[in-house]
Amino acid sequence: MQVTAAAVSLTVDDETASSAFLRKHFGFAEKMAADGFVSLGRDDSGMNVIFLRRGLDVLPEGFRDQHAAGLILAFNVTGLEGEEARLRGEGVEITMPLLEEPWGEKLFQVTDPNGVVIQLVEWVQQ
Repeated sequence: MQVTAAAVSLTVDDETASSAFLRKHFGFAEKMAADGFVSLGRDDSGMNVIFLRRGLDVLPEGFRDQHAAGLILAFNVTGLEGEEARLRGEGVEITMPLLEEPWGEKLFQVTDPNGVVIQLVEWVQQ
């Protein structure tokens, strides 16, 4: 098997709002879209993010009404403190403040309009 691409699909109430949030604040670009579906990507990331509107028939019947919950969409970045300042300046609420874990991970979190938690991470040399 050869993996040629990767994506994460999240079921949300308003795929347009989540898409706009990632495009405006995180530099993602829309790659494909249809009614209830948006696929976003970045040239520097090996993963696409897909938002699907809850209730779509393309979702398995038992999953149609579920919401992306208990999940963190994490992006490893450089210049973490600068990214936090930039997002604050853009009016994005920081829902978990910047912290550094004992194992060398620095991180903070924001939450998109559909409640999807987005975490930015930078690893610190120990």
